[in-house]
Amino acid sequence: MESAKILIIDDEIGLLKLLEITLRKENFVNIETASTGKDALRLVQEKEYGIILLDIMLPDISGFELCTEIRKNTNTPIIFISARSTDFDKLTGLGIGGDDYITKPFNILEVVARIKVILRRQKMYESPKQKNNLYNYGYFMLNMESAILTVKNQLVECTAKELELLHFFCKNPNRIFTTAQIYELVWGNDVFGEEKTVTIHISKLRKKLGDDTRKPKIIINLRGIGYKFIPPNEEFICE
Repeated sequence: MESAKILIIDDEIGLLKLLEITLRKENFVNIETASTGKDALRLVQEKEYGIILLDIMLPDISGFELCTEIRKNTNTPIIFISARSTDFDKLTGLGIGGDDYITKPFNILEVVARIKVILRRQKMYESPKQKNNLYNYGYFMLNMESAILTVKNQLVECTAKELELLHFFCKNPNRIFTTAQIYELVWGNDVFGEEKTVTIHISKLRKKLGDDTRKPKIIINLRGIGYKFIPPNEEFICE
């Protein structure tokens, strides 16, 4: 029986019921739903959730706006589920704090699989048996046990997926990974090869690390090959 509490936000009542029924069959028993942004925001402010499924086209507020408001209260992973399938929509959703983006119509089992991947990785990082959860490079420090990133001793707010991606790089310094490999290893899915998902999250990480996006020194890209994480030292200076 899965203990994670899930919040599903969508104004399509039929879809809400389908998702709820399917997730309960997969042993997720703590499920709550909301069909408006107002109700969803109230729930997020009152309770803690393990994951949030969020539609974009809500009757009272855009899912993008709601995501921004939710991020003021929690770093709970957010998966967008929407009929809007343009690259712009996907980049917008990921850029404002979404951890994943699934387009309608979708295979309901794919949604379940992505939820399980995110929750499994969260549980892994929260386990006290995990080693190497603290990385202190002087310039920045990542503590995965407390989900904290500090840059030049200043706390930096990050989503769960941003922390997970940075943790992946910290565990694999000076190694080259293609975007497809990063997506498979961090997002746990190699079906679509979401290059833009990886690109936008790396761009956000660079900004939060103070890494020059034009001439990065920490997360560098090798054109036509992939990305490599180069740990900074105490004397690292961002330009």
